[in-house]
Amino acid sequence: MSTNTLLKVKGLKVAYGGIQAVKGVDFEVREGELVSLIGSNGAGKTTTMKAITGTLPVNEGEIEYLGTSIRGQGPWDLVRQGLAMVPEGRGVFTRMSILENLQMGAHIRDDKADIAADIDKVFGIFPRLKERRDQLAGTLSGGEQQMLAMGRALMSRPKVLLLDEPSMGLSPIMVDKIFEVIHDVSAQGVTILLVEQNASRALSIADRGYVMESGEITLSGDASELLNDPAVRAAYLGE
Repeated sequence: MSTNTLLKVKGLKVAYGGIQAVKGVDFEVREGELVSLIGSNGAGKTTTMKAITGTLPVNEGEIEYLGTSIRGQGPWDLVRQGLAMVPEGRGVFTRMSILENLQMGAHIRDDKADIAADIDKVFGIFPRLKERRDQLAGTLSGGEQQMLAMGRALMSRPKVLLLDEPSMGLSPIMVDKIFEVIHDVSAQGVTILLVEQNASRALSIADRGYVMESGEITLSGDASELLNDPAVRAAYLGE
């Protein structure tokens, strides 16, 4: 495992709707890692992700990517630098086809042959999308839209992939598929920050984890240690 830190969050504070949602959070994601940020609904996980990707303003603290501050930069700027996000709620282009959505994911690139090859690669990961390549994204199921959102993000060839609640609202079978894909993408060398309410599934595929409660990081460590921590099991795994 590389010790090269790709993403570092230091003393992050974010107010959301007049409430201090994130209260001085520190964490890092190193090259090649799959890091899970877990916690109950309302813990501040999604707010943290939005602050990293520039869709929410930061009150205090620093966000560094590749050793440089990205605080205040917008999502488009970050994608160009290799930081891609799959937002909560997926955010696919509903009136475009699956193929057009994937092509949009490669909008920062002009290497046509490689783009075509990467579309084939995404179709290899998600055969279901290949079968429906000309179908409008808005007519897909929630799980299929999640697959498409992940595929579209991969089209930008990210160095770091940020996933915000990818299993939310999906059937158990689709949850299995999504976590299988996250694991496979990680195994191919893509660095991943995974925000997820499903703590046991998130930790089971992660290298390291951070537990967030009421806007603060309360625990961190190897994912396997957190998975076996009695406090984590009691709070998040129903034991």
